[in-house]
Amino acid sequence: MEKRLENTWLFIWTVALVATAGSLYFSEVKQFVPCEMCWYQRILMYPIVVIGAVAFVRKDFRAAAYTAALSVIGGLISLYHYGIQKVAFLQESAPACGQVSCTGSYINWLGFITIPLLALIAFIIIAVLSFLMLKWQKEPKS
Repeated sequence: MEKRLENTWLFIWTVALVATAGSLYFSEVKQFVPCEMCWYQRILMYPIVVIGAVAFVRKDFRAAAYTAALSVIGGLISLYHYGIQKVAFLQESAPACGQVSCTGSYINWLGFITIPLLALIAFIIIAVLSFLMLKWQKEPKS
C-alpha cells in the first residue's frame, strides 16, 4: 500500500513539474507573455511541485488534500479559460485581461490544444490521483 502511495506522489510531482517547466518554457524561452488567467493557473500549479516534493520525502500522504484543493480550483480556472478561447458566446462576455487577451491562443495544435487545455489536463490528472490517494488512505490495512 505504501509503495502505491509513494509512486502516486512521484507521478503527481512529475505532472506538476512538467506543467511548471512547460509554462516557464512558453514564457521565458518562447517569450509568450502570460495573460492574467494564466497567472492564476500558475499560482495554483507551482506550489504543487513543492508540496509534492516535500510530501514525497516525508512520506506525508495526507498532503494529497492540499494538492486536490489546488488542482480542483486550478482546473476550474483552466476550464473557464479554455472556454473563453473556444466558445463564441463566452468570448463575447470575457473580462478584460490586462495587457494580453485571455481569449487569444499562442498555440492551437490540432485546432483544439491550447495552453489552458494543457493546464486543465495536468490539473485533472493531479486531482484524480490526489483523491485516489485520499481514498486509499481510508482503506483498512491488510
